[in-house]
Amino acid sequence: MIPPEVHRQLRQAHAEGNYQPLLQLIPYAGLIGIECKRDGDDLLFSLPASKHNIGNPLLPAIHGGVIAGFMELSAALYLMIFSESATVPKIIDFSIDYLRAGHFRDTHARCQLWRQGRRVTNVAITAWQGSEQEPIATARAHFKIEELPVPLK
Repeated sequence: MIPPEVHRQLRQAHAEGNYQPLLQLIPYAGLIGIECKRDGDDLLFSLPASKHNIGNPLLPAIHGGVIAGFMELSAALYLMIFSESATVPKIIDFSIDYLRAGHFRDTHARCQLWRQGRRVTNVAITAWQGSEQEPIATARAHFKIEELPVPLK
C-alpha cells in the first residue's frame, strides 16, 4: 500500500513535470547529479557534465561505473514514477553494452518498458551525448516489483 503522502507527491511531480523532490530522496542521484524532466508523454534523464564523474582524465571521459549507475538508476526511477511505487524497484539483473566513450559532456538517457509481468519488469535504457541516434551505451535491466503498477491518470 502506497502511503497517501508519497502517492500525492508522485502525482504532483508527474503533473508538474518536476521530479527533483523525488531525486532528492535517493542519495546516489544527488551524488552524480541526475536530472529528470518530462519529454511529451515520456521522461528524459540527464547527467550534466561534472568533474566528479570523470574516470579517465586524459580524454577526459566519464567513468564507466558512473554511466552504468546513471542508466540503472534512470530505469529504476522510470518504473517508480510510472508505477506510482513508493519504493525504488529492486534490481535483479543489469547488463550494459558500452558503444562509445562517454566524453566530458552532458549525457542523456531514455527508458523503454519492454515487458511487464506481475513481479518482474524488463526495461531497455539508451544513453547518448550528442545525438540520440549515436548512443554511447545501451542496457537491459530486470527489476522485481512489489505490486502491479497502475498507470498515472
